Amino acid sequence: MAHSIQLTINGEERRIDLDDPRVTLLDLLRERLDLTGTKKGCDRGQCGACTILVDGRRINSCLALALSHDGAAVTTIEGLAENGVLHPVQAAFIEHDGFQCGFCTPGQIMSAAGLIAENQAGSDPERVREGMSGNLCRCAAYAGITEAVLDAGNRMNVSAGEKAA
Repeated sequence: MAHSIQLTINGEERRIDLDDPRVTLLDLLRERLDLTGTKKGCDRGQCGACTILVDGRRINSCLALALSHDGAAVTTIEGLAENGVLHPVQAAFIEHDGFQCGFCTPGQIMSAAGLIAENQAGSDPERVREGMSGNLCRCAAYAGITEAVLDAGNRMNVSAGEKAA
């Protein structure tokens, strides 16, 4: 029995037929929609490589059934930049060497973008490390990641302040 769901993925409305109600958002994105920036690490919600934003909130897509998110807005790493301009988090990761091998980087960036959008980053490095603790980096690029999140948070707060003025 096929199930049909509606998702807005990176700003594009998509109607998707699911043959199996057990398909996760991760597998739907990677295997059916060819959005392979979201990585499959542990497939158990322990590493954060599959982090995406659903309705603006961070989730581990390997633990989320696609069927449960009918009608949701999904943002993946492929949809974070706008009009060819990197998102402030993406730019900060480059500037602060917030990656080494790059496998965890999409999940790290999506988690950081969500953390900042949720107003949970603040300006305290320890708070950022705690907020990002669900995202593991085997290369241990944590110092650069923390600096990038703090810098991006500052940039985004300045931009938000400028728009409000």
